[in-house]
Amino acid sequence: MYHFFAKLSRMKYIRRWGLMRNVLSENLCEHSWETAVLAHALATLRNTRFGGHVDPNRAAVLALYHDAPEILTGDMPTPVKYASPRIRSAYSQVEQEAQNELLGLLPKDLAGEYSPFIRQDDPADKELLALVKAADKLSALIKCVEERGMGNEEFTRAEDSTLASLEEMRLPEVEYFLREFLPSYRLTLDEQQ
Repeated sequence: MYHFFAKLSRMKYIRRWGLMRNVLSENLCEHSWETAVLAHALATLRNTRFGGHVDPNRAAVLALYHDAPEILTGDMPTPVKYASPRIRSAYSQVEQEAQNELLGLLPKDLAGEYSPFIRQDDPADKELLALVKAADKLSALIKCVEERGMGNEEFTRAEDSTLASLEEMRLPEVEYFLREFLPSYRLTLDEQQ
C-alpha cells in the first residue's frame, strides 16, 4: 500500500498566512491550484506575446506540486523563513527531508517520475520554475488584494512588498498580467461584466 496521493490530499488542511489575521482563510490546496492556473497563464503569455517556447502544461504541473513538502512541514511564513541565513538553511534541510519522505510514499518507478515535481531541481525546468515562482508571488499578491478589498488592512505591507518582489523579477509576462489582469481582482462580481 502506498500513501503518496492520500498524503497529497491533506493539502486542504494546511492553512496559509498563519501570522496574519485573515478575513477569508486560504489552504495549501487552494493556493496550489491558483498558482498552477497562474503559471499556465504566464507560460502562455510568454509564448503568445513574448516569443517564448515553454510548455504551459508542465508549468502548471510544477506549480501544483511546488509546495507539496508543506504537507509535512506546514506553511512557514516568509518573514520567518528568510529571517536569517541559518533559519533559511535549516528550513532547506527540513524541506529536503520532507521531499524524501513524500517520494518514499511511492513505488520506486513512480518516485522517479514524480521527483522533478516534488524536488523542483531539474535544470531543464529552470525557465519554467522562474514562472512558477512568479505565479506563487502573484497568488500571494491576489490574496493581499482580496483581503484589503474586504477591509483587512493587515495585508497592506504584504501587498506592497509582494508587488515590489514581482516588479524586481522584470518578467514581461508578469508585467503584462499586473497591468491587464490584476485590476479585475479589485472589482465586484457585477463589475466584472
